[in-house]
Amino acid sequence: MEYTTLPAIPALSKEYRTVALDRVPGLGTKRSGKTDHERGFAVEGVRVDPDHLAAYNRAVGFRTTNELPLTYPFVLGFPLVIHTMAAPGFPFAAMGAVHVSNEIEQRRGVGIDEEFTLRAHATNLRAHRKGLLVDMITELLVDGEAVWTQTSTFLGLGARLSSDADLAVKDRGEQRGTRLEAPELPKSQAHTAQWEVTRGDVDAYATASGDKNPVHTSVIGAKAFGFPGVIAHGMFTAAKMLTLLEGRVSGHVRHTVDFARPVVVPARISCWATRTPDGSWQLQVRKAKSPEKLHAHALLEQL
Repeated sequence: MEYTTLPAIPALSKEYRTVALDRVPGLGTKRSGKTDHERGFAVEGVRVDPDHLAAYNRAVGFRTTNELPLTYPFVLGFPLVIHTMAAPGFPFAAMGAVHVSNEIEQRRGVGIDEEFTLRAHATNLRAHRKGLLVDMITELLVDGEAVWTQTSTFLGLGARLSSDADLAVKDRGEQRGTRLEAPELPKSQAHTAQWEVTRGDVDAYATASGDKNPVHTSVIGAKAFGFPGVIAHGMFTAAKMLTLLEGRVSGHVRHTVDFARPVVVPARISCWATRTPDGSWQLQVRKAKSPEKLHAHALLEQL
């Protein structure tokens, strides 16, 4: 994989303006689902801004410790992900892409004072019944060692493989993009926590993360993409579930989450956290008034 080193993490607002052009006829980049995108981007010498971290922790509900929350590098690396998706050669438009699933493997805790490199690239282009799937790989490296690796699977709705797509891409067949089996509704178990998610919560996360995608900040923007109102960020929901397990799992861990129905705010959501015999944790978030409606579910494993 070839990485282009950037002088700093790009401003996400600027990246969104760039990818928005792809939705303007005649102005956007012509994109083709032909082959894996062979270009990535990296930023060296990254250090955490304590104020930024504190704002993120407040928005989600994490305590501030001497290590980064498991999901925090997602927001640090997300501008690089969008920058990669905006580059020529990426198979579908980034604006409107759906975050289907996310997997993080952390080999050790990352200290808040450590200096590191962030890098991102795309891989594993394949078909989906509603479009195309791509895995965005984000890595956090300390002294050249990847200590935190994330695979974010995105769905480009309506995109299709080119007739001359690489054979290796075609041979991957049609896939769902999810990683976990759908959980059963825990009818005999009371929920572990219940939260009210307000527009203010979404705004706080949008400000802390820098992700001000219109579906998260504007009713008009959300409706333009087919949602009835502003929706919470998927990774807000994923992180919110993890607040229930602070201090219980650390070191070498893997966190996998599949996203289902978006959380349209204002909303009340219920979360179940269940420990399995092997010491892993199964998590799921459902609509409080209609628990048959699943928003997201996750698995946290101690490796």
